[in-house]
Amino acid sequence: MKTERMTVQEYMKTVKKNKYGNKKVEVDGILFDSKKEAARYGELKLLEKAGRIEDLKLQVPFELIPSQPDEKGVKYIADFVYLEDGRTVVEDTKGFRTKDYIIKRKLMKWLKDVEFREV
Repeated sequence: MKTERMTVQEYMKTVKKNKYGNKKVEVDGILFDSKKEAARYGELKLLEKAGRIEDLKLQVPFELIPSQPDEKGVKYIADFVYLEDGRTVVEDTKGFRTKDYIIKRKLMKWLKDVEFREV
């Protein structure tokens, strides 16, 4: 039985690459989009354990514009949401700011009564 070999170029076409070059990382059974996001999760877990923050949540959706006839709504999904000194903090871990992200961040700041942090 003859086995066909792929060239390096053919193989690279079959490997799915992340658009921004980040590598997914699993921590506590949770798959994060990047090493940076996974590291920030570890920091926030320590802050929660120390009592500095509370009610840590991951991947929390916020509706920015509701659905309309023939139009999908617009959502922003926060990497992390938690309480700090009684105030809701929305946090996003970014390595690269896309145009969509910048617009959604501005809408979040304008529409929602939260403190927005970018790490």
